[in-house]
Amino acid sequence: MTRMNVRLPIQEDPVQTVQAKAAPVQVPSLLYEMIRSFTTLARTLNLSHAVAELGSTRQTVRRHIAQLEEVSGNKLFSMEGHHYTLTTHGIEMLPEADDLLARGKLWITGQAGHVNNLMRFSHEAPNGWAFFQQHQPLNHAWDLTSSLFRDCISAWSRSEGYLEAPEFQKMRPFVLVYRHTPHGWICVEIGEESFYAQWWGWANARSSIGRGLGEFPGGPEFENLINQSFEEVQASGGLRLDEVVTQIPRSADTPPEPLAYHRLLMGGRFPDGSFALITVVDRSETIRIKGLDQEVLELMPADARVTYPA
Repeated sequence: MTRMNVRLPIQEDPVQTVQAKAAPVQVPSLLYEMIRSFTTLARTLNLSHAVAELGSTRQTVRRHIAQLEEVSGNKLFSMEGHHYTLTTHGIEMLPEADDLLARGKLWITGQAGHVNNLMRFSHEAPNGWAFFQQHQPLNHAWDLTSSLFRDCISAWSRSEGYLEAPEFQKMRPFVLVYRHTPHGWICVEIGEESFYAQWWGWANARSSIGRGLGEFPGGPEFENLINQSFEEVQASGGLRLDEVVTQIPRSADTPPEPLAYHRLLMGGRFPDGSFALITVVDRSETIRIKGLDQEVLELMPADARVTYPA
C-alpha cells in the first residue's frame, strides 16, 4: 500500500487575524468631558440646552461628538434641521456612557469600587444618613440559617420564573414584585409576610404599591448605581444577591433605625411573559460588606426579620 502524504490547509483564525492587523485605538485624553457632552446632548436633544447645562460652547460640544463618532466609527446622532435624534448606535452607547459617568464621580471620592471583582458602593450624607451596598457571591445564600433564600431559588427554578406558576405560590407571601416602566421601577406586589411588610406594618406597606423606588439622598449618580442591580437582573433574567447596610425609619414620624439585610433579586415573568423583578429580603446574620463591623446587627430592632417556616 502506498502511503499518501496529504497536507491539510491551515485556516487562519479570523479573530486573531483581525486583532493582529488592527491598529491600537488611541483613547482621547478628554474622554470624560466628551462623554459628558454626549450624555447631556442625548438627554436634551437640544444643542443650546446642552451647552448651557455643561457651561461649554457649541463648538466644543460639536467637536466632542465628532471625536466620539470618529473613534467609534459610527454616528451617534442624526439631524433634521436643528433637531437632534439618537441613532441606533447612539441608543446602544448611552446606558454605558451614563454608567461610566456615575461610577467616575463616585470612584474619585472612594464611594464606588470592587471587592473580589464584585461591585461595592456607598454614600454617607452630612445629616448622618448612610447607605452601603455590596454585591455578594450567590452561594452565600446557602450559608444563611433561614432556608428562605434557598427555597425561593428552588421555587424560581421549578416555576421557570413564572410568578403565577403553582411551584412559586408558597413563596408569594414573602416577596416583592417590581415592573419596569418609563418612570422607573414600580412596586406592584408586596407579600404580607415579607420583610418590607414586617418593617413598616402591613397597612403602610400596602400603601407603597404603585410607587417607584424613590429618590435617594446620594443624588442621581448614586441612584443610578442602586438601579443598576435591578437592570442587571432584567438584562440577564437571572439571580443576584446583595447585602445592604443603611438606616430607614419605620414610620413617617420616627427617626431612622439601623438596618442590615441581604436581598435576593430574581428575574421572573408575569403571565403575559413580560419581565417581573422578584425580590426577597431578610435580616443579615453576618455583615460581609468590606470596611463595616458587626455592631449594626446589635443595634437593629429584634423584630426586623422574616418569620419563615423551616
